Amino acid sequence: MKRFVVRAIIFGLLLILALASPSFCADVLQHHANQSRDGLYVDPLITQKAAAAMHLDKSFNASLPGPVYAQPLYVSNGPGGKPALVVATEKNMVLALDAASGGLLWARSLGNPVPLVLLPCGNIDPLGITGTPVIDAGSRTIYVAAMTTPNGGGTKQHQIFALSLDDGATRPGWPVNVSGMKYENIPFTPATQNQRGALLLLNGTLYVPYGGHWGDCGNYHGWVIAVPTADPKSATAWATEARGGGSWAPGGLSSDGRSVFAATGNTFRASSWMGGDAIVRLSSGAKFSGDAADYFTPSNWKQLDDGDIDLGGSGPVLLDVPGAAPSQLVLALGKNGLAYLLDRNRLGGVGKGNGTDGEGVRSKQVARSSIINAAAAYTTKSGSYVVFESNGDGVGCPGRAGNLVALRIGAGAPPTIDVAWCADNKGRGSPMVTTTGGKSDVVVWSVGAESSNRLQGFDGDTGKVVFAGGGKDDQMSFVQHMQTPIAANGRIFVAADDRLYAFSSR
Repeated sequence: MKRFVVRAIIFGLLLILALASPSFCADVLQHHANQSRDGLYVDPLITQKAAAAMHLDKSFNASLPGPVYAQPLYVSNGPGGKPALVVATEKNMVLALDAASGGLLWARSLGNPVPLVLLPCGNIDPLGITGTPVIDAGSRTIYVAAMTTPNGGGTKQHQIFALSLDDGATRPGWPVNVSGMKYENIPFTPATQNQRGALLLLNGTLYVPYGGHWGDCGNYHGWVIAVPTADPKSATAWATEARGGGSWAPGGLSSDGRSVFAATGNTFRASSWMGGDAIVRLSSGAKFSGDAADYFTPSNWKQLDDGDIDLGGSGPVLLDVPGAAPSQLVLALGKNGLAYLLDRNRLGGVGKGNGTDGEGVRSKQVARSSIINAAAAYTTKSGSYVVFESNGDGVGCPGRAGNLVALRIGAGAPPTIDVAWCADNKGRGSPMVTTTGGKSDVVVWSVGAESSNRLQGFDGDTGKVVFAGGGKDDQMSFVQHMQTPIAANGRIFVAADDRLYAFSSR
């Protein structure tokens, strides 16, 4: 017993020393840090006091061949054992950068991107890598999807690559060209499909979502392609039956460790529900049962379809609310400004409300305009929260108005939705959250993308400004809308079009 006590004390002291060390590291291997897409980063170095002292780290210098829509990733054991950042750009470049200095460790081109002028519609130029990659630390592999052309734009391809984390080399058996895939009698049409959402790796299978281009041109569908990493040639897929219904939200797909959850956008000319405006739960291999337990669409889905007011702009966020019934939830956010709480074990099929109230477990108007972003979820001693950015102010903001909106999810039966606070995001960036230990020193971070291009931090309980963007030297160059920061080793990293920025309080 004495030996056990001594060992426990030693372990506790080592843990305290590790948390106090300035070299604390936590890998960021996928979009919003976790499969739940909650965007919650536990970093003992980023206290609220440290957050208030953030500034651009001028010792970090990392140029990028942009534009950049994908979130950067971080690995503590990168090439040569160095902590590294991985960034993918629309020029189909994947780069590994020294996390301390920003110096280039390696760069890899995945082929020529497609110029916008050669696409039927869209708003990204050129179109290469848009969705956030995912890293398998065990096999030291980066999985990334790219749109390429081998002949100057005459042929458009969507390819999925597996790259070595150590040097960027392509793994044997890859890339996978998904251009010839089919789901039942639906063909994948590469010229009209776009890969915007983040990739997901689950139990040895890579899941990649697809939607259409901005402008909704041509014969595209919402797709989820499942690629077994050990046998990439045996890929399978699910697609919306009706045209449209893209799975295009920047957060992409989420998972509870068993199932895959996808959000889809509006379909066209569907007289009965055919996969659009929905949260869909898929089993292994992207299989869809069609059962009401495995999808949710609002009762007014047809109206949402016809008005291009879809659920596809924000991916599903998974959260657990202790004491609530049900407690295992999915939160979906619509371009109609509504929040929908769903039981993730029984999604419920077609909603039974009036289009605003009574949809799913709970629904509520929470924003005055469309919600298109990657939301984040967190818990403090005061309760459970989801925070998002909207194109318009929140509805029912207690105090000041703003387009960065935090919802408190109450532990009722069913759980409740209330607007806890609102703040001015000063742009169109997606939020993420840091905490020193899970529920303490919570800071919501967001970038004023395409506007102020400044990083801001807010108290997770009150929305009070913790970091207001710094001084003249702390403004970034152009940051693309929906871009989200990451936290690693006491620093905040943000990808802009031509540079990766690091903020530090040291």
